[in-house]
Amino acid sequence: MPSTIISCAVTGSAPTPDKNPAVPVTPAEIANSAIDAARAGAAIVHCHVRNPETKKPSMELELYREVATRIRDSDVDVILNLTTGPGARFSPSSADPGKASANSQMCSPEKRVEHVLELKPDICSLDVATMNRKNHVFLNSPEHLNVMADYIRKANVKPEIEVFDTGHILNAKKMIDEGLIAEPPFFQFCLGVDYGAPATIETILLMKSMLPKDAIWSAFGISRFQFPIVAAAALLGGNVRVGLEDNLYLERGVLAPSNAALVEKAGQIIHHLGGSVATAAEARERLGL
Repeated sequence: MPSTIISCAVTGSAPTPDKNPAVPVTPAEIANSAIDAARAGAAIVHCHVRNPETKKPSMELELYREVATRIRDSDVDVILNLTTGPGARFSPSSADPGKASANSQMCSPEKRVEHVLELKPDICSLDVATMNRKNHVFLNSPEHLNVMADYIRKANVKPEIEVFDTGHILNAKKMIDEGLIAEPPFFQFCLGVDYGAPATIETILLMKSMLPKDAIWSAFGISRFQFPIVAAAALLGGNVRVGLEDNLYLERGVLAPSNAALVEKAGQIIHHLGGSVATAAEARERLGL
């Protein structure tokens, strides 16, 4: 087994402190949680930001700036990955389905990558996916994806291609063929999400078989699937993602006390399987950063 890169998704849109008090909200909390995760073995930290007062997801540049600055000013060596997922939530108005309802949050592709162009993280996510969610559509049109990918490429930031089903891989391969995404591509299989690909070994095998031959891949399962997918991905030669964005529990009925605890458990699983955990320096070399 090659060494396994662990990514930690520190905080996202769905998890909130009322579900688990360990979910970080302020830029200081998010950065400190990311730093602790890096010390626990995460080579990559994947960060969203939240409004410190409302605790709701945010796209504010200055919040991203504070998180990035705090992580970069720390004494840890870690790869910074900023999300570009927000700004693609569409819910049709009941009065006119052609118009967005008040529950929508749609932004221009330029707005969605604004913080990436300004802060230039090592990596940023690129959700090559349009799909139904619980009460809305996660909407990423080909035109918007092409614009975002072009901006990301010109900023010399590596996209983490997030795919939630097999068709998303085909879309990403087309973008790679068109030169919008540089090689080697880095894919993240997002498994167990509502109406996406299930979190199973069979899914991983199928999605892995569809990748370009030089692709680097990682996988995560949400909620109770987080650690089974860690084991499966590591054994199949991939990399893994854990974190409070995807799962709030350390084990059945036990809330995770921190992102670091989730990373530590992932590292233990990898070691028990006979593998090793990649350092940030090793991850940089393999990802071509």
